[in-house]
Amino acid sequence: MAVNRPAFLYPGQGSQRAGMIAALPPTSATRRVLDEASDALGGLGYLDTADGLASTRNAQLALLICGVAATRTLDEVYGVRPGVTAGHSAGAFAAAVAAGVLTFHEALDAVGVRAAAMEAACAPGEWGMAAVTGMGQRAAGALVAEARATVWIANINAADQVVLGGTVDGLRDARAAARRMGARRFEMLDVAVASHGPVQARTATVIAERLAAVPRRHQSAAYLTNVGARRIVDDADAVLRDLAESVAKPVQWYDIAQVLPELGVQRTVEMPPGHVLTSLLAAVPVTATSVDDVGYAAISA
Repeated sequence: MAVNRPAFLYPGQGSQRAGMIAALPPTSATRRVLDEASDALGGLGYLDTADGLASTRNAQLALLICGVAATRTLDEVYGVRPGVTAGHSAGAFAAAVAAGVLTFHEALDAVGVRAAAMEAACAPGEWGMAAVTGMGQRAAGALVAEARATVWIANINAADQVVLGGTVDGLRDARAAARRMGARRFEMLDVAVASHGPVQARTATVIAERLAAVPRRHQSAAYLTNVGARRIVDDADAVLRDLAESVAKPVQWYDIAQVLPELGVQRTVEMPPGHVLTSLLAAVPVTATSVDDVGYAAISA
């Protein structure tokens, strides 16, 4: 796996937006992905609307479809393949497809099961997630300790940004504490569940059981884990384990970003939609671009 190939990055839930599937390039690769997804899901129109994307299941499936379609277009039309893949939270399933560990059909099935289990875990009560900017992991830990209701650190995105998960009451306590502690911004995310924490322990078990029957394949690209930011080269079991465990553990995206140049990665390409992951690489010595920002043809230049 040549390190001179770019690292392909796949955003997670919160990056979705209405019309993102319709905005995919009209390539034969895209058409095949959409046909396969439509056959598996019974149609796609409901996935690409604002109302439809309010569903955790729909949002995660739509992100998977966009990531796989963009990956295959870059490969088949422009001859660009990844040497490393990494996905943020739900984006890890598209990364696993790009790395050759899952087929697209297997990923569609697993993501649907994952989303349903996540929604079930958060059904009794009001849950959510929030991004806190201007606060590192240690300060965020103190903030969490102050909360009277359930809240936890779900993602460590950058040196000064974390994402919290928890009950609405817990996040309300965290907002007040963040203001007192000098955080620059506290923003509720567009998600209907809380993930990467103890409430999703059962979900991790459900995903592991679903993935147990997946055939083990030789990887075509390295995969960086959400849990621990480890580079997995030819160990499908480790990739599948990460896909399951990460739903109940914090996403270590900051560590993933830091390890990219250590692995010899010089360029990253973020799959649609958006450029959230690209912006988190601002301080990392790599050339970071997103497909939505520069277009497909520019990636091959």
